[in-house]
Amino acid sequence: MGPMVFGTMQFGGRADEAASRAMFDAARAAGLIHFDTAHIYTDGASETLLGQFAAPERDDLLIASKVGYKGGAGAANMRSQFDISRQRLGMDMIDLLYLHRFDPETDLRETIECFAQMKEAGQIRYVGLSNFAAWQVMKAQWIAAEFGLVIDVLQPMYNLVKRQAEVEILPMCTDQNIAICPYSPLGGGLLTGKYAQGGVGRLSEDDNYAARYGRDWMHQTASDLAALARDMGTDPATLAVAWVARHPARPMPIISARDADQLAPSLAALDFPMGDALYDRITALSQTPPPATDRIEEQQ
Repeated sequence: MGPMVFGTMQFGGRADEAASRAMFDAARAAGLIHFDTAHIYTDGASETLLGQFAAPERDDLLIASKVGYKGGAGAANMRSQFDISRQRLGMDMIDLLYLHRFDPETDLRETIECFAQMKEAGQIRYVGLSNFAAWQVMKAQWIAAEFGLVIDVLQPMYNLVKRQAEVEILPMCTDQNIAICPYSPLGGGLLTGKYAQGGVGRLSEDDNYAARYGRDWMHQTASDLAALARDMGTDPATLAVAWVARHPARPMPIISARDADQLAPSLAALDFPMGDALYDRITALSQTPPPATDRIEEQQ
């Protein structure tokens, strides 16, 4: 799947067709083969543009999309959105299909059976889940075994100021041989340092992102990371992405941007040497989440 993933959430939105094409080309030039989109992104423009860009080298790429963010995880909704996604992408088969989020209103067995039927029909190669808690993934894994299926990939949120995944999600994925493709390695742009300089972006434009990254300590971490990057003569975005990729569970971070210039520091993380000492130094800039149990004395 490659060491990193390019996320096309901005295609046809904050990035017009020309900017989207330039980012796709930059990602390919850097050796990326895994491209991630979703049925819900930019009213379908993301999938349409990605499909156009990917078509000439389709067999060399791994294309991922997601269904079920709206409308639930019932089979009828999944299939309807999946078929629309395939039409937009111009692809009969999508390599990796995610359920975009857990649906407590739908029997998970119905969802997993739908995945199994899609795979049996050759419409997908891999099964993914996004925004699931660890117990939800394990429940899905247990049900999947009934259908001769496994959960192949998990897409959680993970970055230097959102480290909850370290408690159960990342160890679970390692134990279950589930690949990890974490999104938001830059914390919605917070970890680029641009907001400390009065910059604009999702944290200033999107209420959800503003709430997600609104704590003072998170902004202090971003400031400290930017200072470290200046001292090292590198970009804070490079450090932020390289830090995510360096976790022992070997996540494959999903990187994205508005244009090729903004993307460059994230791509630079591909070749950035992140040794143990630097990894620990960056880790110490943020709050480590408590362990999964309260028996902290056993963690010493």
